[in-house]
Amino acid sequence: MRADLGRVEDRLESWSRSANPLTAEISRYVLRKKGKRLRPALVLLTSRLFSPGSEESVFLASLVELLHTASLIHDDIIDNAGLRRGMTSVHAKWGPNITVLLGDYLYIKSIGLSLQSRHDRVIRLLADVSARMIEGELDECALAGDLGITEEQYRSIVENKTAVLLGACCRIGAILGLASPEEEEAVASYGMNLGLTFQIVDDLLDLAGDEAVLGKPVLSDLAEGRITLPLIRSLQTGGRNGRKLIKSLVGRKDISAAERRGLLDTLAAGDAFDYARSRAGEYAERSLEFLGPFPESPTREVLCRLAVFSLTRKK
Repeated sequence: MRADLGRVEDRLESWSRSANPLTAEISRYVLRKKGKRLRPALVLLTSRLFSPGSEESVFLASLVELLHTASLIHDDIIDNAGLRRGMTSVHAKWGPNITVLLGDYLYIKSIGLSLQSRHDRVIRLLADVSARMIEGELDECALAGDLGITEEQYRSIVENKTAVLLGACCRIGAILGLASPEEEEAVASYGMNLGLTFQIVDDLLDLAGDEAVLGKPVLSDLAEGRITLPLIRSLQTGGRNGRKLIKSLVGRKDISAAERRGLLDTLAAGDAFDYARSRAGEYAERSLEFLGPFPESPTREVLCRLAVFSLTRKK
């Protein structure tokens, strides 16, 4: 597995090359900023759940990371983010015009590379997932600052922005491993629920996490007007004072440390944090249930540990 992830890095490095010096420079910059590499790991692991690894599994694992990177670049423009993975974001370093073009470039490059796959279903899947990810961004932008957002609307956004790609990574691995239709649906559902867990925990960390550990500013969601699950719960159950406080902070870029402490105290005094953690735990449990029918193996164990990690992580 470690060797395959190393080969993923080699492919990403080769794909960062371009005859255009600026394209090559920025592509190398963004692709060397290693994150968790969760998405390529899911392709590799689910493929190995059914058959030995293959060169195509490494190729497609690299491809989904390229697609994910393109989405992060566009996210940073929308969020006006200064940091990404502990480094200056492309947006902050090169400005919005160049950044949006690089995001477009990597999106088109990833879809173009997907045409090399011998699996037509994978090509269609990646195109569909790309469209849904953009729809999730559109819905999130449309609902920014809306204190009336429901948990159902929030879940729809999270499914499209985050979970569908993780589900697709697992489905791609199953397709490569020649899994049965039932097995394919099971691992895809595992990935979807893993994505829901991951994003809810991400939203909790944005409120209550440690900036030094996260490698990016906290309260960035609130500053951009995104009402995440803990805030939705507080708005629904926290009373007038809690609602008034949240309303006063949404969309502000200058939230002080004292105001943050007041917000965290308000969320902790109610059940907002506990509720969000509980929902994340439910999705993590569901992801594990979808792995239940598969026989015990080292690969299955790693997938189970990923579900636990997604719930307990600190960054």
